[in-house]
Amino acid sequence: MTGGFELEEVLRPLVPQVLGALVRRYGHFDTAEDAVQEALLAATRQWPKDGVPDSPRGWLITVASRRLTDLLRREQARQQREDRVAQWAVHEWLGEPVGDVDDTLVLLFLCCHPSLSPASQIALTLRAVGGLTTTEIARAFLVPEATMTRRITRAKASVKESGARFTLPVDREERLDAVLKVVYLIFNEGYASTTGPSLQRVELAAEGIRMARMLHRLLPDDAEVAGLLALLLLTDARRPARTGPFGELVPMAEQDRSLWIPELIREGVDLITATLPRGPVGPYQLQAAIAAVHDESPSADETDWPQIVALYEVLLQLTDNPMVSLNHVVAVAMARGPAEGLQLLRTIENDDRLAKDHRLAAVRAHLLERSGDRAGARAAYEQAATQTTSVPQQRYLHARANNL
Repeated sequence: MTGGFELEEVLRPLVPQVLGALVRRYGHFDTAEDAVQEALLAATRQWPKDGVPDSPRGWLITVASRRLTDLLRREQARQQREDRVAQWAVHEWLGEPVGDVDDTLVLLFLCCHPSLSPASQIALTLRAVGGLTTTEIARAFLVPEATMTRRITRAKASVKESGARFTLPVDREERLDAVLKVVYLIFNEGYASTTGPSLQRVELAAEGIRMARMLHRLLPDDAEVAGLLALLLLTDARRPARTGPFGELVPMAEQDRSLWIPELIREGVDLITATLPRGPVGPYQLQAAIAAVHDESPSADETDWPQIVALYEVLLQLTDNPMVSLNHVVAVAMARGPAEGLQLLRTIENDDRLAKDHRLAAVRAHLLERSGDRAGARAAYEQAATQTTSVPQQRYLHARANNL
């Protein structure tokens, strides 16, 4: 188990456990996080030569705690703190402490502190819980590494200045919404990258699913947590069919459904089927139900579009999300014809939140094409292509325009 990929598989799940152990024992979230990153770097250098230790987690905690001591001694000259750090006994907590997974959950909630912007919440979550390096996060969001470093540094400083303790926050019920949103956004950026040369970033999507699984294990009775996990599984099941041999986008209607992952579909369907009757129904559950209808359809032509329309209309009562409104338009057009879809589209196309989003023009183009307005569809496809920063999306939209 010395290859880069295998080693990463060992290390990544340990990151939140090791970081949680250090922060829970010592405090100093920002310094502890730096110590953990250095321990991970030491592991990548030493383990391929010496082999993976019997207790990888214990090894990382030991190395990280020593590094944390060095950092605190260097950064804080006060003798009292240095003496206190020197007296800490690693052996007291080197074993398997109670609540390792709980530590990961605490990290998730800590990274979604209300003092942070959504972008900072995502970056800090990917670093602390996902185990991604600053370089990986910067690459995922196509920003310079220095920019991402400053963002993460500011985020850690904000958490520190807030006085947050390493415990589940008293406002965790209110903060759970932010936690679920961050996990969903991480998955979504991996499943349908907003920028760059690739349509998908598989590692980000996998991180989103991993975090959703952790949340579900820890909060098994929360219907929306279950709904989010089901949604991610049912969506990710289509991943192998979403791109062609050259990385080009393949829309759902044209996908080879035999490539969809049946195990993920079964798991997602079973999960949402068991969750929906418990109530109350929330947005993630409804989106999972919609995804289940798609995934269980033998073909695009056999999709139960009236059922999807009905689910979107319930979802619209719970959320003011413009993407939900746009997807509702598509469902109506598929169920009742492009003319009715275009009529409904006019009621939302002045929404400022959709003004610069390529999906509005792309939906308009699709409906115009289905209604026979080839010139209008071509112009709308070209407009959509200029509004997206995803290279595969641009190529697909230009190709649609050229075909007309």
